[in-house]
Amino acid sequence: MKGGTIGIQINEQDRSIPGGLSIGHLRDQIKPGADVLVVNGFPCGPDTELKEGDRVILIRRGETPRPEELESLMVARHTPGVHARMKGAVVGIAGLGGLGSNVAIALGRMGMGTLILADFDLVEPSNLNRQQYSLEHIGAFKTDAMAQILSGINPYLKVINHKILLDRNNILRIFQKADIVVECLDRAEAKAMFIQTMLEFLPETYIVGASGLAGYGDSNSIQTIKLGDKLFMVGDLVTAAEPGRGLMAPRVGIAAHHQANLVVSLLMDSENTKL
Repeated sequence: MKGGTIGIQINEQDRSIPGGLSIGHLRDQIKPGADVLVVNGFPCGPDTELKEGDRVILIRRGETPRPEELESLMVARHTPGVHARMKGAVVGIAGLGGLGSNVAIALGRMGMGTLILADFDLVEPSNLNRQQYSLEHIGAFKTDAMAQILSGINPYLKVINHKILLDRNNILRIFQKADIVVECLDRAEAKAMFIQTMLEFLPETYIVGASGLAGYGDSNSIQTIKLGDKLFMVGDLVTAAEPGRGLMAPRVGIAAHHQANLVVSLLMDSENTKL
């Protein structure tokens, strides 16, 4: 309201400012030289007039932010309200291969509060065609390598690692505190065992599985399907890896990001998630 004051957030700090003020004028007053101006998750020009309740982020390119403001700047482009929900969530990821490594990084970038990671395997050279590891990680446990990667993306993320081969006897113990668990295992029998065990012992926990993502081409055949009240499956449900048809980064990545996107959607509004 012009002539009065309005309440906004500036880099996550509550502030009162004169009504009718543009973000450019605000920038000149409190952070001269800021050249990234974001209002409610969207970059805008300096003439944009600010309104009651706006969430404003001001960033000066090339400047190292203070530790107390880094987190808010990292999520500046999030839709308003998303980061607060992600920050309080606990998500489990079973398997850190092509699917799991991509899911973990996507959720880390979303500002997830806690990730529970479970995998028993080491990084080896054939993983590098689709998994989010580098040459420096060869020979390391995938759990350790992923924790290192995530610490460089989101230092506020809590990572709980389990170097373990999942079976019916340990799944409950590992994932019982998760809001959602993402199934990212390799073998069909391991997938079936995992989902069956989750449904039996953790029936109130959302499960996001995957099946049918090998080969190349036909990106749009990868779909997200609801199979039960708490069970979802991503993929085309047909195209399995087999001799002559491998697992490769583009199609695996599409499926993994379907999974990660569904996790975010369920956390934000599980009753109205649209597939």
